[in-house]
Parts: sequence; C-alpha cells; structure tokens
Amino acid sequence: MKRWLQGLVLMLGVLGADGVAAQDRARTLRAVVHANLQILDPVWTTAYITNRHAYLIYDTLYGMNSRFEPQPQMAEGHEVSEDGLAWRIRLREGLRFHDGTPVRSADVVASLRRWMARDPMGQRLGQNTASIDIVDDRSFTIRLSQRFGLVLEAIGKAATPAFIMPERIAQTSPQTQVTETIGSGPFIFVREEWRPGNRVVYRRNPDYVPRSEPADYLSGGKRALLDRVEWLYIPDQNTALAALNAGEIDYFEAPPLDFIATLERNRNIRLINIDPLGTQGLIRPNQLFPPFNDPRARQALAHLVRQEDYMRVVVGNPRLYERFCGAFFQCSSGNDTQVGSEPFQQPNVERARQLLREAGYNGEPIVILQPTDRAQYNAATMVLIQSLRRAGVNVDVQAMDWSTLLTRRASRNPPNQGGYHLFITTHGGPDTAMPTSNTWFNSRCDRANPGWACDMELDGMVAEWARESDPAARRPILERIHRRAWESLPYIPFGQYTQPVAVRSNVHGVLSAGMPIYWNIEKR
Repeated sequence: MKRWLQGLVLMLGVLGADGVAAQDRARTLRAVVHANLQILDPVWTTAYITNRHAYLIYDTLYGMNSRFEPQPQMAEGHEVSEDGLAWRIRLREGLRFHDGTPVRSADVVASLRRWMARDPMGQRLGQNTASIDIVDDRSFTIRLSQRFGLVLEAIGKAATPAFIMPERIAQTSPQTQVTETIGSGPFIFVREEWRPGNRVVYRRNPDYVPRSEPADYLSGGKRALLDRVEWLYIPDQNTALAALNAGEIDYFEAPPLDFIATLERNRNIRLINIDPLGTQGLIRPNQLFPPFNDPRARQALAHLVRQEDYMRVVVGNPRLYERFCGAFFQCSSGNDTQVGSEPFQQPNVERARQLLREAGYNGEPIVILQPTDRAQYNAATMVLIQSLRRAGVNVDVQAMDWSTLLTRRASRNPPNQGGYHLFITTHGGPDTAMPTSNTWFNSRCDRANPGWACDMELDGMVAEWARESDPAARRPILERIHRRAWESLPYIPFGQYTQPVAVRSNVHGVLSAGMPIYWNIEKR
C-alpha cells in the first residue's frame, strides 16, 4: 500500500497544474505510452512511438482492413491498365492539411518518393517503378517498369506506410529528419504543449472529413470523438499502474504482462487484445563489424537462445506466449513455416563457442545496448547477457533509456567508438508477416534497418516471391527464403507473444488495429 501511495503521489505530480479542467476530462484521453517521443519523422525511423504519432496526424492513401486487404483511405479509388503496369489513383474530395491548404497530387508524389528512398517495401516498389506522374491536382499515375503485385499493399501497409505530407516538407532529403508536423489526419500535434520526456498533446482536427465506411483495423472512417489525446511517458511501471487504478489515466498501452492476472480481477479496468497476430521479439546483430559480420557468429547467437527462457521473464503468463516459434513471418500468419529452424530449437552452448571461434572472435568486448526504461526489453536483454556469458563472451553492457537507444542504434561507428554489437527490439502485425514488408528482415545492406543485415542472395529470393502472384507458387519460394534466413540470420527471433492494452471501463471504441490508435474512441 505504501508503494502504491508513493506511486500515486508521483503520478499526480506528473499530471500537475497542466491538467485539463474536470469538465473537459470526458473529452480528453490520457494514455501512458511505451516510449518517449523524440523523433517526429516516420520516414527517418521505424520506432513504434513515431509510427503511432504519425497515424494520429497524417493520413494514408490506403489502409489495411481486418482481413489485411488494402482499402482506399485518402484515395477515392484507382484504375489499373490491362498490362498491369500503370496504376492511376484519384484522391477523394475535401482533403486538407492542418494549415488549411488542400492536399494535391504533388504532395502525394513527393511523399511517395521520399518514402520509397528509405522504407524496405517502398524501395522494392521504387525498384519496379519507371515514373510517378501528376495527372491533375487530384490524380497521379504510378508507372511500373515490370509487374509488381503488391503496389497497394506496399503504400498502405500497417507499419511505416506512405504517410502523406505537404510537398515542401516531403522534398526534405530522406537522410534528414523532418521536424515540421503538418499532416491531414484526424488529430493535430500541439507543439507548444510538447514536453519531451513527459507529455505529448494532440487535439481534434475540426476540418477532417472521415470516410463513410465503419472503422475496420486501419481502414474506414477515422472519427475523432475526443477533443484531446495526451500521451504521458512514465518509465516507472508501478506509478503508471497506480494512476490507472486511480482513474488518473484512461489507457495504458503496454501494462507489465506479469500484472495481467491482477488487472483482470479489477472491474474498473478492461484488457483488450488489439493485435490478433501478436508480437515477435528479436535480437539484432550489427553486421557492419566483427564478429557479427560473419554469419557463423550470428548462428552462434541463435544456438544460445531458448525462447521459453525469454518468454518466462518477458511475459510470464504461458497463456500469452508460444513456447517456440521458428517462423520469421510469425506463427499463425499464413506465411509461417519452421523450415530451417530445426538446429536452433534447443540451445547448444558448445556449438555456439565453436562457431564464435570459427568467426574469429577472440574475447573482444561485445557491446550490448540495454534499455533501462522498457521493462520487457530490459528483461530480454538480461537473458541475452547471461546466455552470452555462459558461452564465455566478454560482454560490455551500456545502459540507456529507449529514446537514447533509438538514436544510438542508428550510429555506424565502430562499437568501441559509440556504436554497438547487439540490441533487442520487437515487431508484429501484418507487415511482419510478409517477406517484403518485414522491415527487420530486409537484408539490403546499406539500405537495411540499423544493424544493416546484408545478404543480397536472400534479397533476390524475396524479390522473386514479390513478383509471383499465385499463392500456391509462392509457398516453395517462401520455404527457400526461410531456409536461407536461418543460415544468414538478419535477426534472431526470441519468441512470440500477445501484449494487451489496459483501459478504464468507461473507455469505448478501442479498435483491434494491431497497434494503439485513437480515433473511434470515446469516454462515457
């Protein structure tokens, strides 16, 4: 009780005098989010927190429905030429940016080009695109150089889709972070109330015209029923739980999984599984530097992983995790297979030591980035550290908060000069379930995510899979991809689990969208 009261007092201090008046609370949703928002550009980073920020303020041409089919969002519709090489897309009427200017084809084209430069699936679409041509203010044409069966799936995918920005902002180099936040989405970023490390505020966009269809996953009518959404960053999990129990917050994005059973018994709190596919944990080696530029060292890592050890400390509740999932594209996704994972289903420490020696490892410090403010990531990192030490690896643990880690992991410096060897993260949803849109699977060397997985033979197999339109013919290609992936190891999966969100019982309309989104939500 003493600890609970201390947490509540601290939480009230966080809310403080900035809080909205009591009469406005029914129209304000306060959500505790998993990370501090520092990077505002969804093209520049794959960080979850930035992607969720982008969904609030930007809109997309297409959005995935609950059957993982792309549906028109900003688009009114599209026409495809008989040869499948010309895709003409028309924007719906009434689209306006937050500064009052209309959304034009020129804005869309500039946004697509910038997104294609960095996003893995955007890069694949770009490789197969001859030109993107403006027809008029509301129409443009994507002209392909060869058939590509995933045009709409690429621009409307769930994670890091092609968010549409004004042309002048989208013309920023993709290697430079955008700091302006003008979108056309259902909420507006309130920059003057942004307190990095504490609070982010969004207000309803009064000029947003939602689609007429019901909201479905990330498609349909995005109805902003709240006047304000406030994100609170509270690293201490007990403080956040105390605030949820006391009704000081309405929505807890990632409650500790070992508290799920307790939360289930609270009549004032509801647990909602918003992600039917679940979350996959992964260990990301940096392939720029020894020893993990050698696939044998990465295979050694895989031989040290017992997934259930990770799941016990990260999740705890066996109802919420798979004992073993050897599928890079998520178990139960339709693209799941265990092919190639057979040697790694049980740890083999001696084999790991042998492979490390063969890769040239000779006791050098291995730099591991440890996120201290992400309880689940921190727990998984501790398991990784222990397993490496059992194999005789000299571990250099460098602790930092998650936002700092996001910046550090983008560094290409050597590990002893501000770089790193290993970090842990997670991903999930329909994008993870496809070889072309799984961003951490992207093995295109300099154009891959931080860690820079590099295997162009594997990338060629993925391109072959993308060109094939027959699902039956795709299956053997998928299994070849998977076998090669367990040899090359762009990352090492450490388990698959479900992460529910916790909301107060008066919060309604939470959508199963694979991630926290804030349209359709109301407080009663």
